[in-house]
Formats: sequence, C-alpha cells, structure tokens
Amino acid sequence: MSHPNPRPALLSRWLWIVALLVIAVVAVGGITRLTESGLSITEWKPVSGVLPPLSDAAWQAEFAKYQQIPEYKEINAGMSLAAFKGIFFWEWLHRILGRLVGMALLVPLAFFAWRRRIPAGYGWRLLGLAALVGLQGAIGWWMVASGLVDRTDVSHFRLATHLLTALFLLAALVWTARDFALMARDPAAPKARLTAAAIAAIAVLFVQLLLGAWVAGLNAGYVASTWPSMNDHFVPEGIDWSRGAWFAFTNDPFLIHFMHRWWSWAAALTMLLIARALARRGARTEAGLLVAVVAAQMTLGILTVVTDVSMWIAVLHQVTGAILVATAAAALHRLGRPAA
Repeated sequence: MSHPNPRPALLSRWLWIVALLVIAVVAVGGITRLTESGLSITEWKPVSGVLPPLSDAAWQAEFAKYQQIPEYKEINAGMSLAAFKGIFFWEWLHRILGRLVGMALLVPLAFFAWRRRIPAGYGWRLLGLAALVGLQGAIGWWMVASGLVDRTDVSHFRLATHLLTALFLLAALVWTARDFALMARDPAAPKARLTAAAIAAIAVLFVQLLLGAWVAGLNAGYVASTWPSMNDHFVPEGIDWSRGAWFAFTNDPFLIHFMHRWWSWAAALTMLLIARALARRGARTEAGLLVAVVAAQMTLGILTVVTDVSMWIAVLHQVTGAILVATAAAALHRLGRPAA
C-alpha cells in the first residue's frame, strides 16, 4: 500500500478532520444522554436506519415500538408524539454522525490505498481504525440493548465501554496524524514512542474518564450540587456499603461522584507535569494549550455540579474531556520523540 512519494501532510490533515468529527459525535452523545434520548430508537439498522421516519404512519410505528419498553412505561407514559420526535432526533443524529465518521475514514482510505499514497507500515493501522468505528457501532447497540427489556436506562458499564472506545479512537487518530506530520517535515525522523511515564499518565487519565462515564451512566452528577463539599460533607452520606466495597466502588452514585471529583486533581497534576516536560522541550505553545484545556475542564466540572447538571455546561464538560484526550495524545507524541 506504500508509494515511493507518499503524501503524509495530506494524510495528517485528513485524520485531524476525522478526529474533529469524533469530537462532534461525543458532543451529540452527551446531549443524547442528558436528554434521555438514547433508547428512543429500539432497533439497530445500519443501512435502512439512515433515513428517519418520513410519514406520519412511520412515526406512529416508531413511537409504538418505543411504547413497549420499560423507559416509556415507567417514566414517560403519556409522552406526546411531538416529544418523542424530539428525543428521536438526538439519537438519530448521534447514529448518523457515527456512520459519517466511518465513511470519512473508509472512503479516503480506499482512495489513498488505490493511489498508493499510504506510507509503508501504516495501511493496517488505518484499516484497524476504520474497523474500530464499525466495532463502536456494535458497542453502541450493545449499550442500547441493555435498556430495552428489564431496566429504564442503559448499563453504565456498557456506556463507559462506548465512550472510552470513542476516546481511544480519538487518541489513535491524533497520534497517527502527528506521525504523518512529523514524517512530512522529516521523512528520516524516528517514530514517537510511548514512554513508561506516558503509559502511567494514560492510566491516571483513564481512571478519570472511566469514573466520568460512570457518573453519566448512573446520573450521579445529580446526587450533590455543592462544591467542594457534597451535601455539607466532604465524604458524602448515603454511600451504600451493604453489598460490599467492590459493588460500592463500581455502582454507588455517591461514591463514584466523590471519586470523580477528587481523582480529577490527580489527573490534572499528571497533565501539568506533562505540560512542564513539554515546556522544557521547547514546546511552550503545546504546554500552554494543555494547561488551558485542563483548567477549562476542571472549571466546567465544578460548574456542572453547582448548576445541578445544567445540560449545556455538562455537554461542554464532556466535549472538553474529549479535547483533553486529543491534546494529551498530541503532547505524549511530542514527548515520545527523541530530543532534538
């Protein structure tokens, strides 16, 4: 799939565009979650599902399917068709954007492969990223399916898998885009490597992202609207330890909210150490950007709490989290290059 004169600069710009699309999908996914829209489409039709209902009869049919699931019966009984169309829109848009990401990867990839413009060693990686988008669609349906029969919401474990897979895809796109950008400047430059320190930083950030996904899946942001205390206590009252510590640490909304708000400081400190290392490498602009994104994310997290989960602030918090992942991936790539 390689070419004696590949176009790494063009490939880099392409992957940055796809990365921006992934951030858009994450944003709409946040809106879908916060508007409780995720269970409005009760079937997975990767091809025919592209078109929304186009007639009143089709809308009535979709609404009738939704009326059969527990969320409607136990929470939204009596919902109007107009209200259903509102939640249907966000879930439909989320799925459409997911398909768009897949097309934005597959179609140019096929073209670049046909023109033999892909640098040696990258064809399988790019194909793997495209396959990951398809897997993400399947994970999304696996998540939705968990809320269609015996419960009124989706499994927070499956929601976390869905979100973290999207963020892994985003990080991989950014890393590969930076590979290509480096190749465009200096074809002989060695590839960036993941250092032990970078892997440790990824682990710290992963924990925070996982906790954030669980907070979203359990609606744990609503259990306290004060900061830094939680309902006048540092450690909140209401944690249910009766089913054991492991169950509490993975399922209790009070405890998970508490861990998410305080582990954020470990994640922030880790990112600031990365920023300091960047500055010492001479990458002061990148260091400043990373610090700014961390500060914005911390501020939005606090505002999400004290506004009792204002929807648009919460969406911005999720989007900024995705931007932080992209920024961190770019930073770790810079630090993984041999010092000049």
